[in-house]
Amino acid sequence: MPSTLGQLVQSFFADHLAVQKGLRLGSVRSYRDTMRLFLCFVTEQTRQPIARLSLQDLTFDRVLGFLKHLEQDRGNHARTRNQRRAALNTFFTYLALRVPEMLATCQQVAAIPVKRTPPPTTHYLEEAEITALLRLLPRHGRHAIRDRTLLLFLYNTGARVQEAADVRVEHLGLEPPAKVHLHGKGDKWRICPLWNETVKHLGQLLAERGPSVAPIEPVFCAHRNVALTRFGIYKIVRRHAAGWDTTGAEPRRVTPHLFRHTAAVHLLESGVEVNVIRGWLGHVSLDTTNRYAELTLRAKAAALRACEPACAISAGGRNNAVWKHDRALLDWLNAL
Repeated sequence: MPSTLGQLVQSFFADHLAVQKGLRLGSVRSYRDTMRLFLCFVTEQTRQPIARLSLQDLTFDRVLGFLKHLEQDRGNHARTRNQRRAALNTFFTYLALRVPEMLATCQQVAAIPVKRTPPPTTHYLEEAEITALLRLLPRHGRHAIRDRTLLLFLYNTGARVQEAADVRVEHLGLEPPAKVHLHGKGDKWRICPLWNETVKHLGQLLAERGPSVAPIEPVFCAHRNVALTRFGIYKIVRRHAAGWDTTGAEPRRVTPHLFRHTAAVHLLESGVEVNVIRGWLGHVSLDTTNRYAELTLRAKAAALRACEPACAISAGGRNNAVWKHDRALLDWLNAL
């Protein structure tokens, strides 16, 4: 069993995260960034090289100091601080199982509270906006078919950008009922249905590459059948959709992930049951999906207020509108 700090850190990444928890490379790298920042902070506090750090240097006070350093010195948001705290908590929980002498410190780290933060604003494209965006995409050019298919695929499936980058030809089922297998977070696979229009464009994209497309080849390629990276997909989306950015009190920036929000909201507005959407998007928790339900409900309430007559039509007046006290009507609105 590993005993030194270096051995424990190595086994934490190579065995615990990658093998036992089955985390994907992107998640492992997020843990790596946290550990690198934390260990560099400890070296500054102890004034010794990182190679000479020991388990005794990982004290509770230094964990607290590191979290404070993130916000005060690095200017990180509280959400980033909470994410780093969660990563350290996972590491110290791992230490507690392998080095019982560290248990007291690990329990103190686990008790560090999460800072409360308001939920991030969820932006999305209205149906008219997404329709206009897709309609105005170039129809001719070297990558016209690829870019059009990519944006339509993101909207159809609500795929995360890495999931779209990882799609291979063998993951597609273009025969009815058309579907795609997506490899998501936590090494989990899910199946998403494909619209006829998406199937048509995927067929054109593959046909453009010739009849000998191998099953293991990526669907969305940069050049010479090399898969697009998540950054390449981001650049494509920005190139075509930057015109739909908005400014103001809550600025909206159109990114690949905004297509995911758009898919979720439009599915809800179409009457799709929330548990179906949870499976469609690959959410672990239903609370994540319910965020979109709350968003659409607020939009409906705002629309109802906008339609309310400006003048009083009853003795109660505008501030005592009947619908605000009609439980049956409110229940009906919530069910829309």
